[in-house]
Amino acid sequence: MRARLQPFQDRYDQAVRDGNAARLVGVCAGKHGRWGRICVLDNGHELEEPHWGRTSEGRPIAWVDSAPDDG
Repeated sequence: MRARLQPFQDRYDQAVRDGNAARLVGVCAGKHGRWGRICVLDNGHELEEPHWGRTSEGRPIAWVDSAPDDG
């Protein structure tokens, strides 16, 4: 899972470092708010695969749909 996620995570991290708002707007807004799990895939991917991101501890994670604490 880590190998599949890493290119997306790198692209997200670079956009944050560069302040690339256009790139960040294209990132999926899906998250589990309380745990800070931000999906790093492109917006609109949900019909083909789950959300991919990292936990607050830095471990890769995937989840389907949303969570009640999204916000």
